[in-house]
Amino acid sequence: MKVFVSWSGQRSKVVAELISDWIKCVLQASQPWISTRDIDKGAIWFSEISDQLKDTAAGIVCLTQENKNKPWILFETGALAKGLSTNRVCTFLIDLQSSEIEDPLAQFNHTFPERTSMWGLTCSLNACLDQSRLDERILRQVFDTYWPQFDKKFKEAIENTPQAENVEPRSEQSILAEILSNTRSLSSRVRELEHRQAVAADKSPSFTSGFKPAEDFIVELANNDAVTIQEILRKAEELGVERSVVEDILSKYRMVIFSKHTRSRKPSGKEE
Repeated sequence: MKVFVSWSGQRSKVVAELISDWIKCVLQASQPWISTRDIDKGAIWFSEISDQLKDTAAGIVCLTQENKNKPWILFETGALAKGLSTNRVCTFLIDLQSSEIEDPLAQFNHTFPERTSMWGLTCSLNACLDQSRLDERILRQVFDTYWPQFDKKFKEAIENTPQAENVEPRSEQSILAEILSNTRSLSSRVRELEHRQAVAADKSPSFTSGFKPAEDFIVELANNDAVTIQEILRKAEELGVERSVVEDILSKYRMVIFSKHTRSRKPSGKEE
């Protein structure tokens, strides 16, 4: 399983190399790929990375204050997202909080350099291994063995690679604008979902217990002299109505059913 580790900038590069080595120690069946090491001399840089992205099972994007809006990071993340499901691409926030990330990077799962978050990332990568995945008990033992090393080296990497440029913090106006945009988008999706459900309800009856259409449907069958109780139960079962629901409805309208069967037993030719 190939894991593509993306970076941009010196601090991001150092951490990307650390993550690459650490993943290989914890999940030996994995194949972390990072461009600083794995591009052959003389290879066409852009073409090589594009080829590697085509054969990737998971991606980790190492984000810093400096590179969070850099074109190269956005390009590689977009390429990863295009070829993988969203839950197989994560952003590793080196010196960032989730509130400082803007779209499109804000849409991905964020991993932080702390034990619980890294354990979640490890479990996700392990799940991608399919037949080579480790049992959780073994995985936990391996993780606990290598975590102290990662934690120590990560802190050293941050200390030894200061930011090359000062980055202004994200403005409150930008954060509020994103919240407003996401809220509107969510509201739009909810309205669309409600509309689809309403359209579906108009086209076919709902057979959920307690819904009026189910009662109307069962009573309509029950009032048909040509339909027996057994046929009502069979038809209801075909449509996904539980027997208990049918019995409750028939019990509620027992006078209707009684009247129907009383009429059906009268001798032919006798007026009702």
